[in-house]
Amino acid sequence: MLFSRKPDTLIPAEDTLPGRDQLMPVHGVHPVLARPIVPPFPEGSQHASFGMGCFWGAERTFWTAPGVLVTAVGYQGGQTPNPTYREVCSDRTNHTEAVLVVWDPEQTTFEQLLRRFWEGHDPTQGMRQGNDMGTSYRSAIYTTTDEQLEQAEASKVNYGKALADAGHGPITTEIRNGGPGAAAFGGALVGGEIPFFYAEPDHQAYLHKVPNGYCGHGETGVSCPIGLVSAS
Repeated sequence: MLFSRKPDTLIPAEDTLPGRDQLMPVHGVHPVLARPIVPPFPEGSQHASFGMGCFWGAERTFWTAPGVLVTAVGYQGGQTPNPTYREVCSDRTNHTEAVLVVWDPEQTTFEQLLRRFWEGHDPTQGMRQGNDMGTSYRSAIYTTTDEQLEQAEASKVNYGKALADAGHGPITTEIRNGGPGAAAFGGALVGGEIPFFYAEPDHQAYLHKVPNGYCGHGETGVSCPIGLVSAS
């Protein structure tokens, strides 16, 4: 272990690990969806990223969704460039484990993906998800358009009401807009104001390779309301 203490808040940016210039050597196609996991993505597609605890199970949540073209796992929301899994799990990078989701807007909507996100984990737990503790397991949505951002924020309000009615605490999900674009740098980085750093190849589509592998999500059992992304 690099560090033994798990912080319950993000650390100052100047205290994060330095990382490296070398990009993760990621290539190939998704073993389930049969498309390249790095840009360029299919014409007309849209993309966003979701953090909902351990990214192994989270990725399967999305690759099984109708209309999703490709998924990949990585690290997002922090400061350390090109971090390793071990560094992110040390909670000294400020990244969370994230799933990049690319979808066909003619086959599915962002609202449907948000519903899968909210119902697929417990977004009220702060810097943890179940038994997985630390800032790298926080709930997060990183959008790529203003419309996605508005829908994500509205869905947080509306789902928060449903959770409160069921006796749960407030949602702690981080929602930020990384801006447009899916530029590839060396085939290993999705561009934008909140870069998505691809995780090591062993982590990509992990639960396809290890079907009985660890999946630490704990759903609340609360269904998303109709009109999830409508203004409250």
